[in-house]
Amino acid sequence: MRIAVTGKQGQVVSALLERGPAAGVEIVAVGRPELDLVDRSSIRAVFSEIKPDAIVSAAAYTAVDKAESEEALAFVVNADGPTVIAETAKELGVPVVHLSTDYVFPGDKQGVYVETDPTGPVSAYGRSKLAGEEGIAAVNPNHVILRTAWVYSPFGANFVKTMLRLAETRNAVNVVADQHGTPTSALDIADAVIAIVKRLSTDSNPKLRGVFHLTGSGEATWADFAEAIFAGLRAKGGKTVSLGRITTADYPTPAKRPANSRLSNDKLKQVYGIVLPDWKDATRAVLDRLL
Repeated sequence: MRIAVTGKQGQVVSALLERGPAAGVEIVAVGRPELDLVDRSSIRAVFSEIKPDAIVSAAAYTAVDKAESEEALAFVVNADGPTVIAETAKELGVPVVHLSTDYVFPGDKQGVYVETDPTGPVSAYGRSKLAGEEGIAAVNPNHVILRTAWVYSPFGANFVKTMLRLAETRNAVNVVADQHGTPTSALDIADAVIAIVKRLSTDSNPKLRGVFHLTGSGEATWADFAEAIFAGLRAKGGKTVSLGRITTADYPTPAKRPANSRLSNDKLKQVYGIVLPDWKDATRAVLDRLL
């Protein structure tokens, strides 16, 4: 099986490239200059040449704060590009799996978000990602949209690496403690994506298509996440870092973040039988590699 995935250096792309061979899957990563999400013709040309069995739409404009001043560009990359990818997948007769985000929700719900809850993004980035979901659904019924959150891994830039870098030069770090969600390992996302693609390729059941939530098990605040990272650092013989728990108001950013990013993964479990590991276990696994 050959899976084409957009992007060459993203966390999920890197994880898919690592996990693919063991699962008997050839991962073909495509990105600039061959594929540019702002160039519709390049999208069709690249996938027509690769002739994949499935396409994973992983590349995105992810500069959440910068998107507030570059909303038009964010929409081109996060909405227009994925819609063309979905159209191309339909033309090729293959499924498309698209990675989306918790930012499509306003974050003001008291409990966990389910797939049918009303969306209402509060940032330009969130609006662009929701538009991408809507575009894909409108042009290609053979799709799976996976909303995930708080992604980290041994690859690229992410919260775990940021905390470890800060620990090198600081004895105390302040982290927001009033935003709730679930850290999610890109390695676990990759395993789930491969399993989903294999099912889509052999089963035409409409229930396997649509929107699903995909995050680690359990929940945390950013401060809880940082605490686990610093604990892992100490366990490996590293320094002790003092953690200060602050509010979102104490750390203002151009883009508003959802206060509640907790997503229910029940639908994914019921339909696909997929449950990601507890975020604490997954975090320790990534720390073991980084440290």
